[in-house]
Amino acid sequence: MTGRQRRVRGTSAVGTEVVVEVGPVAHGGSCVARHEGRAVFVRHALPGERVRIRVTEGGSEDRFWRADAVEVLSASPDRVEPPCPWAGPGRCGGCDWQHATRPAQRRLKAAVVAEQLRRLAGIDRSVEVEAVPVRSSAAAEERTPAGDDDGLGWRTRVTYAVDPATGRAGLRAHRSHAVVPIDTCLIAHPELRAAGVEQQEWPDVSAVEVVVSNTGDRQVIADGVVRSGRGHVVEEAAGRRWRVSGGGFWQVHPGAAATLVAAVLDGLRPQPGERAMDLYSGVGLFAGALAEAVGPNGSVVAVEGSRRAVADARRNLHDVGWVKLVEGRVDRVLATDPAQRGPIDIVVLDPPRDGAKSAVVRAIAERAPRAVAYVACDPAALARDLATFAQHGYELTSLRAFDLFPMTHHAECVAVLHPPRPE
Repeated sequence: MTGRQRRVRGTSAVGTEVVVEVGPVAHGGSCVARHEGRAVFVRHALPGERVRIRVTEGGSEDRFWRADAVEVLSASPDRVEPPCPWAGPGRCGGCDWQHATRPAQRRLKAAVVAEQLRRLAGIDRSVEVEAVPVRSSAAAEERTPAGDDDGLGWRTRVTYAVDPATGRAGLRAHRSHAVVPIDTCLIAHPELRAAGVEQQEWPDVSAVEVVVSNTGDRQVIADGVVRSGRGHVVEEAAGRRWRVSGGGFWQVHPGAAATLVAAVLDGLRPQPGERAMDLYSGVGLFAGALAEAVGPNGSVVAVEGSRRAVADARRNLHDVGWVKLVEGRVDRVLATDPAQRGPIDIVVLDPPRDGAKSAVVRAIAERAPRAVAYVACDPAALARDLATFAQHGYELTSLRAFDLFPMTHHAECVAVLHPPRPE
């Protein structure tokens, strides 16, 4: 058993090949097929296709299997030849939908978001996943190719795994620790590929991260140690420059920061003098945008658990005296810090992939904001938290989804919630 593979029950079915009719898309980059009453999650397939699959996980007593489509017998009109030679069964696990047209990829992602909302939150809503230009600012326009049309050349941060046997950098196979050495990653930004990590050997190194910014900075970080570049990069977004230290969090799509800030501000419509809160605030992106909107007669409290990110935010927002930076786990700060228990007007939360969870949602609702903007990278976590918000009287009033991870199954959502209006 490798990587995240499940322990099989009964006789292993791994390697079994059967022909199936492919059904709807599932969360995680697979489609659902049925075989002898069992659900099979099939990668490298598309809804409506007839394919031959090879089982990769599962046993005779398991309720479901995982499998790869190894032969397409009847192709979807949305199928295309994957542009990357490393995309396919048993190869790199980084991209899920290279075999689908770009519009089809967005439709598949929209279907997943809608299904998660319906199943986990009881919310029946149509969803459209919006394309996002690669360019993120006028200053970056000449340096950054307009890659959204083909979904390539956009990723500005890539962490490579290193094969201990060969010292070669690569990417992991799907649900596995196995490292697939690659010549080049086609979704990586051209300036990131120019670092040449794939062509070098990395003895005694387990992972290499490469970061490029829209101001032209580049870092190569091996096992947490900066090998080239400064200790930080500088990004431009939302009318400011942002210091991001040593592989700290920043959105990987060049257009993401500007797109998400615009969606949050449009949803919240902050007013001068309002009290705002930015939870999981990172290096201060949303806090900075909120501060400009509420002005010096307003206030912004930004809560973040990473000490390094808070230090960056302090530099980034040193000129905005009405922003208060609080270092600490969001759930603990909201539960134990008396200074953060007062009423608030608007809240932005951008939690990690597993969501904000019930304690944070409850603490937000107790502060009775007039509006909440929730930035989510996982639709299942978003749906679970929306269900919890509903228990505390907050309704989903708008939802936008963005294709900030072309070729993969990921999408970014901005959900806006309000308490019910008095009748």
